[in-house]
Amino acid sequence: MTDAETTVGELSEGQVLRGILNRLPASTAPVGPGDDAAVLAVPDGRVVATTDTLVHGPDFRLAWSSAVDLGYKSAAVNLADVAAMGARPIALLVALAMPDSTPLSFVRGLADGLAQACAELAPGCAVEGGDLTVSDTLTIAVTALGSLDGREPVRRSGARAGDAVHVIGDLGLAGRGLDVLFTRFVDAAGAPIPVTPEARASLGAEDAEGLDRQLRPRPPIPDALRAADAGATAMMDVSDGLALDAERLADASGVTIAFDAGALGSDLARALGGGEDHGFLVTYPAGTVGPGRRVGTVVARGEVAVTVDGHPWTGRTGWDPYRDWDAGRG
Repeated sequence: MTDAETTVGELSEGQVLRGILNRLPASTAPVGPGDDAAVLAVPDGRVVATTDTLVHGPDFRLAWSSAVDLGYKSAAVNLADVAAMGARPIALLVALAMPDSTPLSFVRGLADGLAQACAELAPGCAVEGGDLTVSDTLTIAVTALGSLDGREPVRRSGARAGDAVHVIGDLGLAGRGLDVLFTRFVDAAGAPIPVTPEARASLGAEDAEGLDRQLRPRPPIPDALRAADAGATAMMDVSDGLALDAERLADASGVTIAFDAGALGSDLARALGGGEDHGFLVTYPAGTVGPGRRVGTVVARGEVAVTVDGHPWTGRTGWDPYRDWDAGRG
């Protein structure tokens, strides 16, 4: 029987685990996968930790995402959160809840995606442990750990009036990709249909780039660390939408984020409300030279948390699963 035919329900937990570990690079931790817990070396004794969960339905569709895509994305979204604190990602812990009909080949593809993301986005970071269980709904829960390497954490609450507002990375690309999925890759009833290589090849360059960024986010991790070193006063991963995340940063800091529409690009709605680009929203003291492009200014707290050209933003702000998830579309 081939890997494609073998399902996790036909194997023991140990066999499935070996199918994952043999796809991952060897651990460099003092104690890596295989014991009850990993032991990591952290230079300055402080660990940054975050967790993100991807659930089939609200977070991804198997018709649209390959196993490698899912592994890559589940790593990327967590690596970005660690870097947003000014920390260097050092380890991932991955918990998989899978239907027993899941092919072993799918699990191995997921491991390949995790390994690729670590190698490309955060060299030196590796999967150091996790958990396996059975569920009717495919769920990927990742905990990422990072080292501050002597830096102070860059929090959301540090922005002050007069700071410059910068964005590191692209805006709106992943939102464009999501629009492509919901317009080009659904049937007449709205159910997802597979993204075949032929269908991908038929897309225009911008749609193809957006689709790629939606399925495999590429957070610019090194630039986030450089921003921290340059003196960033506040920083956060832009995951749910620039307007929504800026509102969170503004509320935490007790300020207003005043965006310049001209600096956000021609597609203002996607730039502010698209989400999932996993770039970084950063504030710097006036005159600081740091990564990113300037898109606005921090001002004293006004009636609203976010303005665009001096006016409250009334368009879509981003993704809120409790507000926006429609089970009928899953």
